[in-house]
Amino acid sequence: MTSTVCDLAGGNDISAATLRRWVLEVIGLLAEQSPRLDRALKKIAADGGVVVLLDGTLVRTRRRTGEEDRPNYSGKHKAHGLLFLALTDEKGNLIWISSAAPGRSSEITTARRNKICAQLRKAGLGAIADLGFVGLDDDPEDPVIITGRKAARGKPLTAAQKEANRLVSRERAANENGFANLKAWRVLTKVRMSAAYATMLLRALLVLTGLQTTR
Repeated sequence: MTSTVCDLAGGNDISAATLRRWVLEVIGLLAEQSPRLDRALKKIAADGGVVVLLDGTLVRTRRRTGEEDRPNYSGKHKAHGLLFLALTDEKGNLIWISSAAPGRSSEITTARRNKICAQLRKAGLGAIADLGFVGLDDDPEDPVIITGRKAARGKPLTAAQKEANRLVSRERAANENGFANLKAWRVLTKVRMSAAYATMLLRALLVLTGLQTTR
């Protein structure tokens, strides 16, 4: 990346520092176009949607030294990275992405920090999520998070519960396409930026990904 920046800067008679500043400014401008959670959900509801797909992903980062290394290590993925939550519509188009959380963060904690359940209820929508989000919805009388069922020790899933899990997985398949389109950007191979810059970068790429998939 450094050599590419230097080559571009030299070819245009500007300094590498100036080019980096311009790139960050463009990324910032794109990131500002990324929708807020409440507005993204409001648009889905206005378009007649009734459900969104919720998932989390780890964007891998360079390993850092000292104490800064620990928060970004994900025991689940056995890798260093930053956790992002994202919502897609039923077709798999990304509509919102969260700010970066340390890799060791749980998806449920991150979802609660973003008040996803409250925002879904406000918009009158539901969300389909994987087993990592079981327990997120704390209102069984008015659930907005639909997940599969986990088998408990000594209590295997019934045939009906297994079939329900298959149906949830089938509906969630489109969500994988959304993340795949986002992670196709080569710059996300291993992010070297801080959490704040990584958030800005992911939101800028969300905007660009949306432009590509809706052309």
